[in-house]
This record gives sequence, structure tokens and C-alpha cells, in this order.
Amino acid sequence: MKSNVGKILTTAAVAATISTGAAAATLDDVKAKGFIQCGVSQGVPGFSNADDSGNWTGIDVDACRATAAAIFGDAQKVKFTPLSAKERFTALQSGEIDILSRNTTWTYTRDTSLGLDFTTPNFYDGQGFMVRKDLGVETAMDLDGATVCTEQGTTTELNMADFFRKHQLSYVPVIVQKADEALAAYASGRCDVFTTDKSGLAAHRSKLADPAAHIILPETISKEPLGPVVRHGDNQWKDIVTWALFVQINAEEMGINSQNVAKIKAESTDPGIRRLLGAEGNMGESLGLGADWAYNIIAKVGNYGEVFDRNVGPNTPVNLPRGVNNLWTEGGVLYAPPVR
Repeated sequence: MKSNVGKILTTAAVAATISTGAAAATLDDVKAKGFIQCGVSQGVPGFSNADDSGNWTGIDVDACRATAAAIFGDAQKVKFTPLSAKERFTALQSGEIDILSRNTTWTYTRDTSLGLDFTTPNFYDGQGFMVRKDLGVETAMDLDGATVCTEQGTTTELNMADFFRKHQLSYVPVIVQKADEALAAYASGRCDVFTTDKSGLAAHRSKLADPAAHIILPETISKEPLGPVVRHGDNQWKDIVTWALFVQINAEEMGINSQNVAKIKAESTDPGIRRLLGAEGNMGESLGLGADWAYNIIAKVGNYGEVFDRNVGPNTPVNLPRGVNNLWTEGGVLYAPPVR
């Protein structure tokens, strides 16, 4: 126990040192090298996934592309670093990446002890369980004695332990290094259950040989606000990454999308829209950006609804409903401060 505490304190101290030094001028560093280095997953369809040609797509990918559009006017000025759950925070602390955008849950411990800052969630989720239909299980309360696969170094591992302990159910954990290894173990029958965020379950189910043979149980056992992470101590960089998403949420609420943004900028007399799109004033100045920073985000990447629909919406293999990830005006929780 003593050695573990020492390790935690040392990690926190190193993280604090990094956050007060190397993090101080991320925007300048990014401009100097001409791109953003973005830490992503090793392959979660709909969130961060590379095709056979190495082209990355997903909600988390688009968070980095939106930031690049705000800075460079070019959403393609991003390079991607695939990271396991175990190595993701070290990569950000060390300066290997500029943004971690890897379906990462905002928790108290991560926010206060790692020398990192969460920006704002780009997807609200919760943990669930996936099983084969022929197992005959209809509820998580039927999982007593089950063998459960999950990825090491995640909140999933901890939530799983809490769930089974709370309900006094026995289980056998199968902990692996990577999400794809957990899926492979589940697919091979090494475990009865695969557990992770429900969005991740839907994404990974789409990779299975017969997705229809597997069901996601109804229970949601945790809160998982997922979003980009930056190093602590660089408020300007945190503001840029945060407001890139707020712009997309505000744009959807205002009815502005990538297809109509040019026309609306040219014709709108609405003061709020004109401020957002840079038709009057320069709201980007306080971020160290140009007047067209928000316009470029919408034009190059789209509003939040466009990002959701093309990556995980009903017409994609992931096939997720908007649910809580809808605008507050539509019964969801997405609510962005105004640009004024």
C-alpha cells in the first residue's frame, strides 16, 4: 500500500511540473509545427477509427479537426496517435500529443491529480453489458457467475467491480490491454460478457461476424461524460478546444450547418449569428484566432448534429439515437454558452 501511494504522489508531482511548464504555449507550438497532434483510440468505429488507407473518422476525430479548422482554417491539419487506455494520459502529460480525444471519461480523480484538464463533453454515455442472445440473459441482474471481458486502465474496470459488489453478484474478470483484445476474447467465447460504454458496445458489435446475434442489456450502470482532454496550465489552449465544440452546438441550435453557413453569413441580420460567423467584430481575437475561426469550424467540420449523424447516427453501422446527446431545446443535455 505504501509503495502505491508513493507512486501516485510521484505521478501527480511529475504531472504538475509538466503542466506548469510544457503546457504554457500550446497554440504557439501548434502553429509553429503546422498541425495538431491528436491522441485517439486504437479503433472504435464512430469515435476514432482508421480505414485501410489510414484515414481517420469519428466524433473524437472531428473534435480535433474542429480545433484545427479554428486555428488554420483547414480541418485536415491534424496527425493522429493511436493510444491504449493505459498509455493515453502519459502521452498527453509528456507533450507527445496536444489533445487527447479518445472516448475518455471525465472523473474527479483524473481532473484533479493527473495535471490534466477536461474541456467539455462531446458525448454523454454510460456503461453497459453485451451478451450473446443465445445466452438467454435479459438483465444485468442475471450475470451472477459470469466471465466478463474489459480493457485495462479504464473507468469500465472500476465500475464493473462496483456493480457486482453492490448487487452481491460473483463474476470472473478478464482484463486485457486493448479494446480489440477484449472484443476478440468475447467473440472467441473466452468470456460471457463484454462491458464498456454503451456507445463502445454498439461500435464494437458492428465489428462482429453476426452483430444481430448479440444484445446490449438495458441497464446503464454509470455516468460517462466523454470529451477531449488537455494539459493543465494552458488556459488559452483549453478555451480553444472547449469553444470549438460550443460553436458546433450553438450552430446547430441556430440552424446553421456546413451547407448553409456561407449563405447565412452573407445574408443574416441576426446580431448573434453575425458575431458567431465573424460578419461583425472579431470574437476570435481573445483566443489568439482570426475573426473567421467559428465560421471555419462549421464550414469545414459541421455543426454537432452533422458530426453525430455521419459518425454514429441511425444511418451508420453504430446506429445510436441522439438521446441525451440532443440539444437542450430537443430534450437533451447539450447546452452551450453564447458567443457574445
